[in-house]
Amino acid sequence: MSDELFNKLKEECGIAAALNQKDAAYYTYLAIHALQHRGQEACGLIAIDQDKTHSIKGSGLVSDVIKPNFFSELKGKNAIAHVRYSTSGSDQASNIQPFSFRSQFGHIAIAHNGNLTNANQIRSTLEKEGSIFHSDIDSEIFIHLIAKSQKQTLIERIQHSLGKVEGAYSLAVITQDTLYAARDPFGFRPLVIGRKGDAWYAVSETCALDLIGAEVVEEVPPGTICQIKDNQIKKFSIPVDPSRKVRRAFCAFEPIYFSRPDSRIFNLEVHEARKRIGVQLAKEHPCEIDTVIAIPDSGVPMAIGYGQEARIPAEVGLVRSHYVGRTFIAPSQDVREFNVRLKLNPVRSVLRGKRVAVIDDSLVRGTTSMKIIRMLKDAGAKEIHFRIGSPPIKNPCYFGVDTPSRSKLMAANYSLQDMCKMIGADTLHFLSEDGLKKALEPDNPSQSSYCLACFNGNYPEKTGEKLSL
Repeated sequence: MSDELFNKLKEECGIAAALNQKDAAYYTYLAIHALQHRGQEACGLIAIDQDKTHSIKGSGLVSDVIKPNFFSELKGKNAIAHVRYSTSGSDQASNIQPFSFRSQFGHIAIAHNGNLTNANQIRSTLEKEGSIFHSDIDSEIFIHLIAKSQKQTLIERIQHSLGKVEGAYSLAVITQDTLYAARDPFGFRPLVIGRKGDAWYAVSETCALDLIGAEVVEEVPPGTICQIKDNQIKKFSIPVDPSRKVRRAFCAFEPIYFSRPDSRIFNLEVHEARKRIGVQLAKEHPCEIDTVIAIPDSGVPMAIGYGQEARIPAEVGLVRSHYVGRTFIAPSQDVREFNVRLKLNPVRSVLRGKRVAVIDDSLVRGTTSMKIIRMLKDAGAKEIHFRIGSPPIKNPCYFGVDTPSRSKLMAANYSLQDMCKMIGADTLHFLSEDGLKKALEPDNPSQSSYCLACFNGNYPEKTGEKLSL
């Protein structure tokens, strides 16, 4: 996604947990390393060794926070880890997950991905009842709900607690002998169970299992808690208030942008889905062009699909530097003007004198798109036909994506013609909602399992203060 390269849509986090794995801390470290794309703000890791816990947390990338010499201190066969980008709460150290606490069931550690839409109400109630919070993020709510529950067993307490929350959560909980993996009834965020011999894992994406050499067992079904103990999986349903209208609502931006192309989520091969998006985009919005290029990285398979349908091979027209972190902060406006060039550089021989179809996955504020188009034209492109592999984003997200307010969303405030003129393209077109459904669910596009609220405003869950528009 180009838009924004340094202030763009961000997914909240990635989680990984390992059970009954020798050197569990090292394996969860590898897993969150594979999930680094889901959050670069901070990371943390907790290992449970019998009746002790060992942890490391810090701001920055996984490789910057967790050093090889730390593993001798992170002992235990069970561990849980987390990479974070904040969508709720500030970036203070107390907000870095995982969280752990000691209970009558022993040490418990927890990691969460998503946003709860009734977090403010639950937090207020808990505080009135005497709970003291150490962070200002949604995830700590689970700890207090579990601790205050009057149910007898831990699985009953987890069930009872999850029945009280609303919104998006993929949740991993680990104890001295058990791994729990839970996914909200809508299934907003991915969560996958893997296995390697007698070791078990719960991770946000399958690419993490690939790195550690584990096989995929299954995705955690929406509305389900998977309890893994003694080499067995037992499944428990999450209670849902009958007044809530629950439906499948997988986040469409997971396959469009957030997930790695080598992952399989929502029973979908991400790379192939993005290629189908490109094919649909070419069918809906063909143009007279000489070449097709992508804005890397997620736009690459879309450009391949577009080029296949248009019968014009996609070229590498922009080269991305992988050594510029997303946390780069320029000290002045003059330096900030170089942000795009730090990330991307045009291949002039591909662009010079050409009519170019430029494929990107989305357009948010539009400011970075303006700079990229100007860069491409300065490199010699004759025409720029901008094609976006998703519908126009007109609404903010409340389920774990850091979307700007409507006032800052370009498509919510300007017509297609005005947007085209503002970014400097010769033509601009977005994928239709129907086209996206065909690409994501080619066998059953009329019965979409995806949340498309950022495009059409049809929020699957309309409760809690966070949904006040």
